[in-house]
Amino acid sequence: MRIFINPGHDQTYDCGAVNNNYGINEAAIAYDIGNKVAYYLNQVGYETQVMQSDNLYYDSPYADRPYPVCQAANDLEADIFVSIHCNAANTVANGTETIVYRYGNDSTTLATYIQYQIVNSLGTTDRGIKEMPGLIVLKHTDMTAVLVETAFIDNDNDALLLINNADDFARAIARGISDYVVHK
Repeated sequence: MRIFINPGHDQTYDCGAVNNNYGINEAAIAYDIGNKVAYYLNQVGYETQVMQSDNLYYDSPYADRPYPVCQAANDLEADIFVSIHCNAANTVANGTETIVYRYGNDSTTLATYIQYQIVNSLGTTDRGIKEMPGLIVLKHTDMTAVLVETAFIDNDNDALLLINNADDFARAIARGISDYVVHK
């Protein structure tokens, strides 16, 4: 089983959403969680590759750049692709949601397992499974693919969860992936 982990954004081009109250940014949180997910999956025998990137939308300010994360996942012939992010909105919104390209396929099943594990392990608000066909990392990967919005980094309560419970997020995502594999 080959699993490609994509911690979203990057420190060079776009660090993603931020929480200035705690001095944290999405790229750093996603990187930490993503590497921990890979560690836990490796411990149970899955092959993983981790690559951080910021290529999410066609109308990205970096639309002229190639999309190496999609190509790398496709070249690896990964079975599963998981992009990890932190959401942001209005400092009030909170919770976890998992994004798929289109409802009703293996990606939806994977998203359901991951969403369940995070919500039940960390007690985050369940914002459900969402469909977003405009996301490059979901549209241009050839395998079962999801994007996990772990929590809202601009909400101080969610930000504290991201800071203090990164390992719990990683374990929940890894369990969700394992649940999917076992039940597939």
